[in-house]
Amino acid sequence: MRPLEDIRIIAVEQYGAGPWGSVHLADLGAEVIKIEDPRSNGDVGRYVPPYQEEEDSLFFESFNRNKRSISLDITSDRGRAVFQDLVRHADAVYSNLRGDVPAKLGLTYEQLKDVNPAIVCCSLSAYGMDGPRAKDPGYDYIIQGLAGWMELTGEPDGPPTKSGLSLVDFSGGFVAAIAILAGIHAARRDGVGMDCDLSLYDTAISLLNYPAAWYLNGGFQPQRTRHSAHPSLVPFQNFETATDWIVVGCAKEKFFHRLVEAIGQPELAEDPRFAHFAARTENRDELLALLEGLFREQPAEHWLELLTNAGVPCGPINDVAQAMEDPQTEARGMVVETDHPRFGTIRQVASPVRVGEAFDGHRRAPTRDEDGPAILRDLLGYGDADIAALRRDGVVVPAETAGP
Repeated sequence: MRPLEDIRIIAVEQYGAGPWGSVHLADLGAEVIKIEDPRSNGDVGRYVPPYQEEEDSLFFESFNRNKRSISLDITSDRGRAVFQDLVRHADAVYSNLRGDVPAKLGLTYEQLKDVNPAIVCCSLSAYGMDGPRAKDPGYDYIIQGLAGWMELTGEPDGPPTKSGLSLVDFSGGFVAAIAILAGIHAARRDGVGMDCDLSLYDTAISLLNYPAAWYLNGGFQPQRTRHSAHPSLVPFQNFETATDWIVVGCAKEKFFHRLVEAIGQPELAEDPRFAHFAARTENRDELLALLEGLFREQPAEHWLELLTNAGVPCGPINDVAQAMEDPQTEARGMVVETDHPRFGTIRQVASPVRVGEAFDGHRRAPTRDEDGPAILRDLLGYGDADIAALRRDGVVVPAETAGP
């Protein structure tokens, strides 16, 4: 058995952050049943370009492999009854909606405990269920600005800059996955479920970590650093070579000693200006001017080979294509394949969460309501007449037409 095969999660999720959290649980064997609202033709991620046709997109595939889908209107009375039947057979209800919406849709523990006393109700919203922003819509980009990330990112004389990736969304998804597993563990131990009130904003604030601690305790004012340099460890930054940029990081004293030996400047380790972390930070301009001039004399391949052989942490600055083709990516099995009726063989990145033996039996993301009949019949015990009535009344809607 895979690690989470005995867990069932009802996911009222859409777009990025929510599905990113549950896809890692699905990869580990959890049964994740996506409830897709037929009034909006399902998860908006199905319609994200590029590489999108009708209700299929590579964006949606990358967030929803190994899941099941049912198209269900949970705002109607009969749809609510079906939803409650699902809750009776589930360990968790997971949503990523605006902070005030779970209560409106009846997705909180207080509203579901009579249906299943052990249900874990996990909400991942932009700002959480309370506070002045609870009712505000929010997205990764906006929260990167609010949480101070953009002001910290970029060159000192440049504009505030967002990360090239949706790191708030991705981090929030991981946080939600941790919370779901912790909640289910406690509910199975105690027989009582709970709410998990998580937010992308909280996640982003928490990731300020040590700069925030420096500010809270010492009034530290973070500043952007030239060439993406570490705020306190020198040298630890990007360096331009004769051909490309590389990253060199001396996070320990031994690495600085190895660096200066490798570049033929061993005397720098004995120079009082550079003899330890504090001295190098105080005299960073002199040291970096020397190193930058030296690195520009030879191509990136020369320095990477020299420093790697010397045991100095370093690496190239790859583009996405180079990262995907890196031998380490292949060696670690970080690309998985699924078969798709429209796109053929789809290659996408694997989950980094490794528990036990490697798994290579991934399924493509489901089409909208692909699993609806089986879920109603096999899990909930509905008969053909019941299912036909639900379809006739628009409570469960098959994906007969496509469109956002």
